Amino acid sequence: MAKTSSIARELRKQQTVAKYAAKRKELKEKGDIEAIRALPRDSNPTRLHNRCQKTGRSRAFMRKFGMSRIAFREMALSGKIPGIMKASW
Repeated sequence: MAKTSSIARELRKQQTVAKYAAKRKELKEKGDIEAIRALPRDSNPTRLHNRCQKTGRSRAFMRKFGMSRIAFREMALSGKIPGIMKASW
């Protein structure tokens, strides 16, 4: 499980990006680089990092399922993800 502060920081970044998205887009269309620089750093979407919904783990994230490989494996083996089964040949 990830630290609670890391998860909270990432959530705060997501909220900041959503808050300034329209303003950032408008300034980008105008080409006003100085005004974009004046916006908060965390309003830039490139500063976001994907985290597992279940554990908060940031590494080995699978976009299609929104979770890390470890959480995915646990849920797949217990049959909680429809259509996913362990391969055997």
